Amino acid sequence: MGLTSYLWSAVPFVAMITVECTDVGLSVISKAALTRGMSNFVPVVYSNALGTLILLPYFIFFRKKEAPLSFSMLRMFFLLALIGSLGQMIYLTGVKFSSPTLSSAIMNLTPIFTFLLAIMFRMEKVDFRRSSSQAKVLGAVVSVTGALAVTLYKGPPVLAATSSSNFLHQFLLSKDSRWIIGGFLLLLTSLSSATWTIFQTAAVKAYPDEMTIVFFFTFFITVQAAVFALILERNPAAWRLKSSVEVIAIVSTAILGSLFRIAIHTWCLRKKGPVYVVMFKPLGIAIAVVMTVTFLGEILHLGSVVGSVIITVGFYAVMWGKTKEKNMGLQNENSTMASSGPKTPLLQSSEII
Repeated sequence: MGLTSYLWSAVPFVAMITVECTDVGLSVISKAALTRGMSNFVPVVYSNALGTLILLPYFIFFRKKEAPLSFSMLRMFFLLALIGSLGQMIYLTGVKFSSPTLSSAIMNLTPIFTFLLAIMFRMEKVDFRRSSSQAKVLGAVVSVTGALAVTLYKGPPVLAATSSSNFLHQFLLSKDSRWIIGGFLLLLTSLSSATWTIFQTAAVKAYPDEMTIVFFFTFFITVQAAVFALILERNPAAWRLKSSVEVIAIVSTAILGSLFRIAIHTWCLRKKGPVYVVMFKPLGIAIAVVMTVTFLGEILHLGSVVGSVIITVGFYAVMWGKTKEKNMGLQNENSTMASSGPKTPLLQSSEII
């Protein structure tokens, strides 16, 4: 019985590591397909269209019929999809210009940007007299500094696969401007993801069926991305999948990047809470280093190492501040309940007398 409970308690840990490996793996596959000529825009259309088809039976047969779909809710879903479609296209372009390692490092800024946006929209208060607020603000500043470092400073090579060629080495060193552009595009992706999180929170509160939200999210992205791709992608041949890597990238993004990832995240959030889930994000940097060096033969540069460490320190500072504030809130709630506990019998006894 004890062994069973121990193994069951380890399931969220294994699940979150699997999610991080999946995220980085999708980034590596996308990078491999992009280097072989895959368009930055067309895969967004195909992957979301496939995700919509997979979710269509749920929407028809299993969605919560008691939750009506109003025009205002559809408008909110459309806005969510607009943020998502732009974010996905910018993300693929950023990965194409840089690397999955840089992507994993900069995407750790999503909780930081969410925190800053929550302050701007007055969803979260900052009291500089408290150490928790000081840690969150300082962590946000440190993380943004690390993102600028990992984007603007590439540095000398630190680690490379033994099979990598001099051509790839020279290619990376000669594309510093593309690396910087890719870094700033990934920063925009992280910011759009944080914005999407803010709007998604409002959507989930207004509409109780999460999978219906995901269905309309993928459906509207398909329509929007198709319009964007028709405008931005001038090469008709880009709509034809030319290699198995492109097919794998699109199918895996639709299944693993949407359905699997959302299901695991939702389950872990319910079991362990949001702090536990986001604590695994920096692990993606180490996974990305191993995968990109091993499978893509890319070179790990000093700037990526230094910037990733700075981002991770700032990330955990913000998480520490949020955890401390949460614990302080629970302590205050418990103390309030404890202090109000003995008063009720006294009031009752006075009424009896």
